[in-house]
This record gives sequence, structure tokens and C-alpha cells, in this order.
Amino acid sequence: MTSRLVVRHRLRSLQVAFLLSAAALALLTAPDAHAAILQVAPDSPAWMHIGAATLLWAHIGGGVAGIATGAIALASRKGGKIHRAVGKVFFGVMLICYIVATAVAPFLDEGQRTNTIAGLMALYLLLSGWAAAQRPEITAGVWQVVGLIAAVTIGGAGAVFMQMGASDPTGTIDGSPPQAFVIFMVAGLFAAAGEINVLARRTLSGPARVSRHLWRMCFSLFIASGSFFLGQMQMLPDWMISSQAYLVLALFPVVAMLLWLVLVRLPRRRKLAQQ
Repeated sequence: MTSRLVVRHRLRSLQVAFLLSAAALALLTAPDAHAAILQVAPDSPAWMHIGAATLLWAHIGGGVAGIATGAIALASRKGGKIHRAVGKVFFGVMLICYIVATAVAPFLDEGQRTNTIAGLMALYLLLSGWAAAQRPEITAGVWQVVGLIAAVTIGGAGAVFMQMGASDPTGTIDGSPPQAFVIFMVAGLFAAAGEINVLARRTLSGPARVSRHLWRMCFSLFIASGSFFLGQMQMLPDWMISSQAYLVLALFPVVAMLLWLVLVRLPRRRKLAQQ
């Protein structure tokens, strides 16, 4: 019975993701959908205005809720009731946020290759990190092969765009310096190494499985926090900028990730992770 409920829950999640993707595609391929942010021409049909507003608020709402619940999940006891409950909310809202962001970015007037790669990376890490927490042992299979292809593709795209930016007369690509793509190259390489590790070992459990879950979920959260606190600084209050608080909030997931990756390897934590 439990297995059936899990399958039903996952099918519903996939249905929601499919509907959001279909709605985004229908809206974005319409001739009146354009601009640096998702908006439509004033004389466009009502359904396009409603669709644009829905996608925009789904992205913003999902991102804000995801950053908040992600912080709570990081601060709570790992594996506890609060962590599990908040983690489910985090996964759901960030899944919506990342699907919308990834689907919208390529269709905007201004080049958004940085945001497209960021969305794909965040979505991949979110899905693979979530999957690592669903079973006490990960068994190598087709999903690790798919993950390896995704990680290599994202890392390779980052390298290509970095080279394009360095060769461009403006020294940027879509307004972003080449250095902006280094993070995707590094994350892609680490993620690819993780997939190869699972495929080589055939199974992954204990602290290694927990570490996989931790770093992928934390880095996925960092992409969201960095995009907001570093990429939308014009929306932040002056005190947050002057006090450098925005940097602390943006980098918090990375600091927490490094801390927990050390803690999970401690003897007592290792015993808990193996249970």
C-alpha cells in the first residue's frame, strides 16, 4: 500500500511538472511573448496575460518559499520530522520554480544562456539529490547514466560559453563575464564524478549516500539564493547591501553544505547515516 501511495504521489508531481512545462511552452512560443522579463504585448489575448502572470508568480513564489524552507531544512536535525516535512515542501516549490525558469529563459529577448544553464543545473541537482534521500541504498541504473550525460552536458556548455565570452569584444556573454560559467563547469564535473562513482560501485549507502543528498540539495539551493541575493540586488533594501548581509544570505547554503559534509563523516554521524 505504501509503495502504491509513493507511486501515485510521484505521478501527480510529474503531471504538475508536465502541465507547467506545456503551459510555458504554449505561452512562450506565441508571437506576442517577449521581453527581458516574461511579459506580453498589451493587446494580446487575456489567456496570455493570465499565463504570463501565473508563470511569473509561480517562479517568484516558488523561489522565495524554497529559499525559506531550504534554510529551515539546513538548520533542522537531519532525518528528523521537521527536516523531512520541510524538505518535501522545499522539493515541491523549487521544482516548480526551476521548471518555469528553465522553460522561460531561452525564449526571452535578451540572451539568457547563463540563466538557462543555471536552471538546468539546479533542476538536475534537485532531482538527483531528492532521489538520494528516498532509499537507504542507491543502486546504479539508467538514471545514473542519464545524470552523467546531463552533468557532462551542463559542464561542457559552461566551458563553451566561457570561451565564447572571453572571445567576444565585450568580454561578456549575455551580459555575464566568462567567470560566471566557472561555477557550472566545477559543479558539472563534481556531479559527473558522483554519477561515475555510483556506476563503478554499483551501490551507494551510508555516509556516501547522505553526502550525495546533502551537496546536491545545498548546491541547488545556492543557485537559487545566489540568483536572488546576488542577481537581484536592486530589489534589496539599502541596509542589506551596506551591511553585506546579502553576501551572507547568498553563500549560506555553501557554508552549510561544507559544514554538514564534514559532520556526516564524524564517527557518531556515520553510525546514524548507516541506519
